[in-house]
Parts: sequence; C-alpha cells; structure tokens
Amino acid sequence: MASMRFHIRFPEDKIKEPVIYQIGKEFKVVTNVRRADVRETTGWMDLELTGETAEIERAIAGLRQKGIVVDPIELNVVE
Repeated sequence: MASMRFHIRFPEDKIKEPVIYQIGKEFKVVTNVRRADVRETTGWMDLELTGETAEIERAIAGLRQKGIVVDPIELNVVE
C-alpha cells in the first residue's frame, strides 16, 4: 500500500462541503488530515492518502473535478 501527501486548497464555494469524507467514501483510500486551516472564505489542508497508487490517483482526480486545487508535498514537511 502506498501513502502520499498533498497540499489542497479549497475555493470559497467548497468550504462547507464534506469533500474529504466524500473522497474517502467514493474511493478505496484512507484519508488523514495532517494540518489544516479552514475559515469562512478560505481553506487549505495537508492531506495524507493511503491505498493502492491507482486508487490514490483516482481520488486526486476526484478532488480536482470538485474544484479543489491539489499539489503533491515533495518533502516530509508535516511530521
């Protein structure tokens, strides 16, 4: 099983939607929020996804389809 970390940014219209829950339910990945700052109009999160690599890639594509900006975290910066 692979484990990958991503920095995601929410547009204002997605702040109140349970997108992390939806991704965990729609795809075979375990979601782990490592850090986050979510406010009334902006939000970001460092998110760890664990699962098969292909399923993680599908989950990332699903986040992007929902309008979430997703960037990989290259270094282990959230431990």
